[in-house]
Amino acid sequence: MISKLTARDNLRLRGGSVDRALEIFPELEDHLDRPAALLSGGQQQMLAVARSLASQPRLLLADELSLGLAPLLVQRLLKAVRAAADQGVGVLLVEQHVAQALAISDRAYLLGQGTVAMEGSAESLKERLDDVAAAYLKGHPASHHPA
Repeated sequence: MISKLTARDNLRLRGGSVDRALEIFPELEDHLDRPAALLSGGQQQMLAVARSLASQPRLLLADELSLGLAPLLVQRLLKAVRAAADQGVGVLLVEQHVAQALAISDRAYLLGQGTVAMEGSAESLKERLDDVAAAYLKGHPASHHPA
């Protein structure tokens, strides 16, 4: 997202379609003529995802969509990502909220200290959330994880 441009201009970057972006996130329509820097954090994240998907990519790389956002907005973003995958877009999602990521994923890889600690279908890993949590926490100092 380029903060000096309006939301509309951001959506036009890379040949994206504003109409296509509004199909994904119609709630952006009222904000098209506002500078992107003046949008809320959630609106900025919707704008970034809409801009990416409006250009009809073959692959979407999404890193921490949920960071600092309200749960309902996170669900909205993840739903859009899942819809893109259903339409043939390859999606690589990096997300710390495992249960939410697994709910929309086909396959998952848990990385720990540069190696694959666990992998499998999202369905199989949803059934092993305690193991996923243990693998994630392995090697992380306790001070980073409040009790």
